[in-house]
Amino acid sequence: MGLTTKFNIALVSTSALALLLAWNFANRLLQQNARDEVLLQAGIMMEAASSIRSYTVEEIGPLLTLQMKRQFLPQTVPAYAATKNIRGMRAAYEDYTYKEAALNPTNPADRATDWEADIIEWFRNHPDQLSLIGERNAVNGQSLYLAKPIQITNPTCLACHSTPDQAPATLIERYGANNGFGWQLDEIIGAQIVSVPMSVPLSRAQRAVDSLMLGLAGIFVVVGLVINLMLYYIVIRPVNRMAGIADRVSKGQEDAPPFKVTGRDQIASLGRSFNRMRVSLGSAMEMLEQTMNNEPDRRGE
Repeated sequence: MGLTTKFNIALVSTSALALLLAWNFANRLLQQNARDEVLLQAGIMMEAASSIRSYTVEEIGPLLTLQMKRQFLPQTVPAYAATKNIRGMRAAYEDYTYKEAALNPTNPADRATDWEADIIEWFRNHPDQLSLIGERNAVNGQSLYLAKPIQITNPTCLACHSTPDQAPATLIERYGANNGFGWQLDEIIGAQIVSVPMSVPLSRAQRAVDSLMLGLAGIFVVVGLVINLMLYYIVIRPVNRMAGIADRVSKGQEDAPPFKVTGRDQIASLGRSFNRMRVSLGSAMEMLEQTMNNEPDRRGE
């Protein structure tokens, strides 16, 4: 097995180990980054919904007070306005879902499911917490969610949700008198929930990991080729030349040229030592020949 082969076996083994470690580290890091990115986008969606809710209560509701006496307009309801507008955002964020879940909503479509009810109860038990991030098992697999509590802080909201006799008649006509009443000031009645399948951040992370590993593999290949070229010109070729000259000298070919030394590295030092050894070997052979030639003269005396 040649020196180049041994070197490349070591290089490939080391590169494979480095790629494996890089994949493990990058996979965990990029999964976390993708998860954070998804949560950031969910947070933007949540803030947009909260802004729409505030705008509806402060600006839209007062403008339509008179209209509400003749016909109930859902556009005055913060939950309706926020949900309607977020549906428009889903054109760009189709994997995200937004819901304003409540335990006792006016509109039955907003009633909380079991897992949403658990989130609302958690906020009720932790009134100092402003958000909750978690994962759950959904029908389509693992899902990531971001939730914020819906708390009654504006007394004007109670005009429609305190008791049926205080609510607008048009609201009762549309939704009846059995749902969405009995709310109290500062009570947490529901939660804004943005959810997204975990497959979204995982697929983003996987694409990033694949691109990174492909790039690293390409870099390792280029580096390996460069190192092999350097190994050949700096080590292998000079050693082969030196070995060839040594072979010719060992066969008694006195016309073998000296090894040409350039540079000051270890190969050059070895070449100078080789040339000195060759000269010393030549001198020793000449002395041996002279001694053998003089031996018959001594016997004749």
